[in-house]
Amino acid sequence: MSRIKEAFAGKKAFIPFITCGDPNLKVTEQIVLNAVKAGADLIELGIPFSDPTAEGPVIMEADERALNGGVTTNQIFELVRSLRKAVAIPLVFMTYANVVYSYGSEKFMKQASEAGIDGLILPDVPFEEKEEFRSVCHRYGIDLISMIAPTSEGRIARIAREAEGFLYIVSSLGVTGVRSAITSDIGGMVKIVRENTDVPCAVGFGISTPEQAAAMASLSDGAIVGSAIVKLIGQYGEAAAEPAAVFIRTMADAVHSL
Repeated sequence: MSRIKEAFAGKKAFIPFITCGDPNLKVTEQIVLNAVKAGADLIELGIPFSDPTAEGPVIMEADERALNGGVTTNQIFELVRSLRKAVAIPLVFMTYANVVYSYGSEKFMKQASEAGIDGLILPDVPFEEKEEFRSVCHRYGIDLISMIAPTSEGRIARIAREAEGFLYIVSSLGVTGVRSAITSDIGGMVKIVRENTDVPCAVGFGISTPEQAAAMASLSDGAIVGSAIVKLIGQYGEAAAEPAAVFIRTMADAVHSL
């Protein structure tokens, strides 16, 4: 069984997103290690990009801080290699096509695979254009994780049929960020997914409280939380590892209580 499948086996999965290099890679490493101890089942690691089109201001600012601090893709691969000495749960990169292109797709996937990455999410690559990335991912045993949004409508079944790893269900229209309420028909999207695949699906975008995380996980196979964690890291800076762990634990406990 793959590490990603194991993350969802017999339970709901809690998935935090962390921007690599914000405030620096040493703190990122500590946050990830703490997140595992706090109950994270799978972790999304953001490779910062100068024009992250799917992100709201919180993650955009985190990307800026990381890039201004001089973080590089090579350093992030080194971070993953270091984490893999202690971390057994799946690690997934979330970044943009340009980051992969500029590094070289073949070289990127080879390095990611050797470092211990299980999956890749590219929010700016439409489903119809994913094949050029997927073929390279497959050569190196990496799942290319697809996203389903409220606007996917007639394409949900097709995206689900070709899904691998897990499906990222986008809860709301627009960019990432904290929302007071999530009003999309998540249940309807999950129903179509389950009719077409047994690949697990997790809901992200806008989840900021344990109650929201539990509500979204109750409708799907897990909850993804990004902006609320990244915002906390932005507030605490180099002292963020402990408060981030406390917050992640409350989220993970809420999801695992289902």
